[in-house]
Amino acid sequence: MAVRLGRKAAFAALWTALRGARGGPPLGQRLGAVPRLLWNTVTMRYDGKGRLFAMLLAMAYIASPIDFLPEAFLGPFGLPDDAFVVVWLAGAVLSETERYLGWERRRATVIDGHPAGR
Repeated sequence: MAVRLGRKAAFAALWTALRGARGGPPLGQRLGAVPRLLWNTVTMRYDGKGRLFAMLLAMAYIASPIDFLPEAFLGPFGLPDDAFVVVWLAGAVLSETERYLGWERRRATVIDGHPAGR
């Protein structure tokens, strides 16, 4: 069952991290999970393909010289769309890494469909 990573979930994860709210994995653990998340997604062990694709599109949008509201014509008024994408991307990474770490924990307790330790 794939879970859609919506704007609301991404912004909620970012807001929680910015507030420094307790609970959830620390930022270092989340960032350390990114290479494993990428590998397990590419090798089709983890179901984050759609979310990873959306995050890659957001990074391409930020890095791209082509923009919906070009800063060259609108000056500082062309920055809000970029800021929106950056904030969404940060929240999406936080939300997805938390989801991934939970998947890793559940996966570690089940081996070939049987609970570990039995």
